[in-house]
Amino acid sequence: MQESVQRIRTRAPSLRYSLVLPIYNEEEVLPRLVERISALTAKLDGDTEVIFVDDGSSDRSVSYLRGMVAAEPSFRLIELSRNFGHQIAISAGMEAASGEAVIVMDADLQDPPRSFSTWWRSGRTASRSSTQGASAARAKPCSSASPPACSIGCWRG
Repeated sequence: MQESVQRIRTRAPSLRYSLVLPIYNEEEVLPRLVERISALTAKLDGDTEVIFVDDGSSDRSVSYLRGMVAAEPSFRLIELSRNFGHQIAISAGMEAASGEAVIVMDADLQDPPRSFSTWWRSGRTASRSSTQGASAARAKPCSSASPPACSIGCWRG
């Protein structure tokens, strides 16, 4: 007898934005990052989830994030079993994302959360029939073929 297992994914209804943040040994910057992300999400025009993807950190990043996830209902944490690399962490976060727009930001604050507002203002009026976006800092286009190239955000089609 063959058994089939269906993967059921629970997704929050009507999420406008999903912020995906790959984390690797970011213990020192996490308090500032969380503060800035919280300020950003408070200004957005829709419900937002923040997905932290720990890529096998060996510092106390996971411990700190577990506390944040317990305290903030819009925060989620994905813990990878080991360090798989930045691109895999981004892919895992994007796979778990529920929002109409997925925004990928590095945790090191190289692209500060406030730079997202430039992308967001331009994307709000753009057609969402295809994946669109650009890095405000690096001016790289996003495409559905290469989501990790988008360091700020992509609209889902």
